[in-house]
Amino acid sequence: MFKKVLVANRGEIALRIVRALRDLDIASVAVYSDVDKLSQHVRYADEAHHIGPAEARQSYLNGERIIAVAKACGADAIHPGYGFLAENADFAEACEKAGLTFIGPSPESMRQLGDKIAAREMAIKAGLPVVPGSPEVHSLDDAVIVAAQIGFPVMVKAAAGGGGRGIRIVRDASEFKSAAEQAMHEAQNAFGNPAIYIEKHLSPVRHIEIQIIGDKFGNIVAVGERECSIQRRHQKLIEECPSPAVNRDPELRRSLSRAAVRIARAANYHNVGTVEFLLTESGEYYFLEMNTRLQVEHPVTELTTGTDLVKDQILVAAHEELPYDETDLLTRGWAIECRIVAEDPFNGFLPSVGKVVLAREPAGPGIRVESALYDGIEVTPYYDSLLAKVTAWGRSREGARARMRRALAEFRVVGVATNIPYLQEILEMPDFIEGKIDTGFLDRHVVSDGAAIEEKQRFVAEIAALLTVAAGDPPEDGRSVTNGASRDRSNWKTQMMGASPWRST
Repeated sequence: MFKKVLVANRGEIALRIVRALRDLDIASVAVYSDVDKLSQHVRYADEAHHIGPAEARQSYLNGERIIAVAKACGADAIHPGYGFLAENADFAEACEKAGLTFIGPSPESMRQLGDKIAAREMAIKAGLPVVPGSPEVHSLDDAVIVAAQIGFPVMVKAAAGGGGRGIRIVRDASEFKSAAEQAMHEAQNAFGNPAIYIEKHLSPVRHIEIQIIGDKFGNIVAVGERECSIQRRHQKLIEECPSPAVNRDPELRRSLSRAAVRIARAANYHNVGTVEFLLTESGEYYFLEMNTRLQVEHPVTELTTGTDLVKDQILVAAHEELPYDETDLLTRGWAIECRIVAEDPFNGFLPSVGKVVLAREPAGPGIRVESALYDGIEVTPYYDSLLAKVTAWGRSREGARARMRRALAEFRVVGVATNIPYLQEILEMPDFIEGKIDTGFLDRHVVSDGAAIEEKQRFVAEIAALLTVAAGDPPEDGRSVTNGASRDRSNWKTQMMGASPWRST
């Protein structure tokens, strides 16, 4: 077993991993950029090290610096979380060369499955149905020819992409060249590779994913499905387990699970991963891609199956055998997760930055919050806008939805705008309540302008705007070494300050 693990991430996922390490009695090492020196994961970990400026490429994407810190502090392994270096096969390989265990799949598996074209070919060989599509395309002229052959509407995707970036839906030939050019430009900026590929656009479809985990002894287990169809601009907002559609058809669940295990086995896969599918109204499904990392939405699976996926992936990386198979995993109840992000849903979803002067998270039966919020945290423009994830569990889908309604009503974030009112409206929509959802759901359903919500929140904003936080500085050398269990919180004091025009959500 590992003695010390470095967590190469920030925010709520870094805190989640540190907690799993503490459960396993493994020492944790946090890393932080200039703007994250007061973050929760820094305070909670057993030790923390500064790794660079705010810009991700100079800190959380600086693999050489992270490996150097891990070696210097005596870490055995590195956990990448999700985002940043989590799906970077070169970083995983560099960890191995440095004598560190990368807590994730092998570099070879990551390269095979991270290449969307290669992953499609592997899926076909494994007997999975795939959406009609093209090989990798490098020029606009070739892209135009391929799109015409496939037939409109089509999806234009970054070949090296992920997280919803570099994707365009093109409905007719007159729009195609411009859309493809934009996708190639975005792909170059986001991934350093302008290549795209084109596939048939299917609609309406649900976005269904199967969670898998494999150990180094050849055991691969499907840990149930998740419904991720509520998306805005290809970014997931609400996820649930099980899926309303798949839950009605046990044979469909078995077929999806078997397909996910087949492609994982074809890639000689170990650790956690997620196989994503598109599901049509008629019950046909198509392989979409495989994410070779822990997913943001993993809590819904954990709550309904009783697993601890973060703990399990650490154990698998330490050459432990999985202690369960699919027959041991009996899904219990229903779980729904909402992503709380710092953006203004009533102002074009513009990102919101600034100081959170008050943060009050929901609690009570069936509620789980994954967050790194605290009074005084600075939301910066440098990283993803995800502030927290709220997951509600109930015996039924309606029970989980009711608890989520309560949780969102209790959540208070003052100082930056959030999408909480937007999520509240989605939960009240009749089609959502009935489970009539697909990836185009938010394109068809319009939310209010938020005026009524703003009026209700004004009193809370006026009171909470009196609060701000003054936090002590860390040691001048930028490094803190502390026993997390006995950490002195006396430097993080809340004070009353003058009023300021903070917005409440």
